[in-house]
Amino acid sequence: MGSLVVGIDLGGTKMNAALVDENGKALGTERQKTLPEEGPASVILRMAELTKSLLAKAGAEAGDLRAVCIGVPGGVDDARGVVDKAPNLGWQGVPLGAELGARLGNPRVFLDNDVRVGVLGEHAFGVGRGTKTMVGIFVGTGIGGGIVANGELHMGLRGAAGEIGHMILDPNGPRCKCGNRGCAEALASRTSIERDVRDLIDRGKRSSVLKMMKKENRPRLTSSVVERALADGDPVMTKVFRKAQEAIGTLVANVVNMFDPEVVVIGGGMAERLGESMVAPIRVMAQSKYLQKRDTDKVRIVPTELKDMAAPMGAAFIARSRLQKNP
Repeated sequence: MGSLVVGIDLGGTKMNAALVDENGKALGTERQKTLPEEGPASVILRMAELTKSLLAKAGAEAGDLRAVCIGVPGGVDDARGVVDKAPNLGWQGVPLGAELGARLGNPRVFLDNDVRVGVLGEHAFGVGRGTKTMVGIFVGTGIGGGIVANGELHMGLRGAAGEIGHMILDPNGPRCKCGNRGCAEALASRTSIERDVRDLIDRGKRSSVLKMMKKENRPRLTSSVVERALADGDPVMTKVFRKAQEAIGTLVANVVNMFDPEVVVIGGGMAERLGESMVAPIRVMAQSKYLQKRDTDKVRIVPTELKDMAAPMGAAFIARSRLQKNP
């Protein structure tokens, strides 16, 4: 069948995978629960089974698989194939590359950050196709991002470029987990939305959000609960979510004033569910704060097109690119 690659988005709750051919066509996609509480060995075994299932369903053999790339929610050392630290998985110093490679007949295994691969997926196969400059802002438990310049992911001097979620919007704002105050992540992530919702409820504001979470057996706020609460007109969620949209709009304005990109894509679970209804107010807020008022509509601010397949497709793109650079 030729040279195939697999891209995997390794999340804290689920893993999504895509089998992609030499032309960038997805031959199959599949997902499975991560279950990180069972330990790294069990997770890696499921990743191998997921990859083998994709190959089998496509009528391919193990020898057709040239490379796998995994988007990891944390820090990685790709040269050694090691996950340095992934808090959502409870992993530290896990030799993912070597262990997964051994279970798959030793194809090349590459590692990268999950948000970066998501941004690359949108650039290569989604809303950023054909553009030279794009910024991705992915809103989830935290806020991550990535910058595409001259058609390539901009890594920066120390490989740390794209930490958009830690751009400070309010120096007197809430403390962020990074230690600073008023980061975008501390103002507009799903975690911060839950914090503000609980705070208003504790202060006596009426809301059904906690009842919805209990009904769905969710200890933490999810995108589905956000969507339902907004659809029901829950006053607390409506107020908190509008505030988060304003913060993201300000973040986007800062990004546009600095980089003047062709596209800003808003991704993550809430954008996947809410789409344009989430992004439209962000766009209006951002445009009101542009320094350059000419041709504001030329900077496209749009929701994710690939949704939860952005990261697997981006990981597959990275795998193919690295194979071409170093066959």
